[in-house]
Amino acid sequence: MSYKGYLIDLDGTIYLGNEPIEAGRRFIERLQEKEIPFMFVTNNTTKTPKAVKEKLATTFQIKVPEETIYTATLATVDYMKELNLGNQVYVIGESGLKEGIFESGFELNETNPDYVVVGLDSDISYDKLKIATLAIRKGAYFIGTNPDKNLPTDEGLTPGAGSFIKLIETSTQQKSTIMGKPESIIMEKALAKLELSKKDVLMVGDNYDTDICAGINNDIDSLLVLTGFTKKEDVSSLPVAPTHVVNSLDEWII
Repeated sequence: MSYKGYLIDLDGTIYLGNEPIEAGRRFIERLQEKEIPFMFVTNNTTKTPKAVKEKLATTFQIKVPEETIYTATLATVDYMKELNLGNQVYVIGESGLKEGIFESGFELNETNPDYVVVGLDSDISYDKLKIATLAIRKGAYFIGTNPDKNLPTDEGLTPGAGSFIKLIETSTQQKSTIMGKPESIIMEKALAKLELSKKDVLMVGDNYDTDICAGINNDIDSLLVLTGFTKKEDVSSLPVAPTHVVNSLDEWII
């Protein structure tokens, strides 16, 4: 089956940490040669789209325009602007998330923000968690950037943004609104930027719980590539099968 456009994960699909996945680079080159539109859709909020673009070019020799990169940070900014509850925000997160939010016109407020945004923060502290909890209990709108409970590293699986979000949900007794995969917000906004309908695109990724479920949950066909998180031996026991499964993106015919 041919698709008019592609939504594509990054880590585990196009590269693995700082290691290239050559089939991922060749896949992007084939899309570019055929002038098929695509959008990188990533839950990673630690880097700005500009930084992601530069990493793709310098580390992996993949040259793409910045506008082909849609992060959970951009989804968060677009969503807050759409809600229009105000411009005061408290953020738990790293520079990529903070830069994206504050450069979009939002202002830091630790005591009475309109929004509390929680993402991955390697310098998490009790004080940050306390500020977020008190603000949410006072009425701030609670946003979680992505549900990833763990982050794959060279040392193993470490806490991800989803772990911090769950902690604050427990301390506030309030559910967050999640921006990233597999939820609908990031997918709908990425589709709008591609200007394509769900039936015309394919979601490509290595992680069943985020990438593939983003497709399944949003009625978008999915392609699981077995180069990252979800392993070949896991496929037969998945609760809902991906539309397609490949060992490598070299196998996928565009």
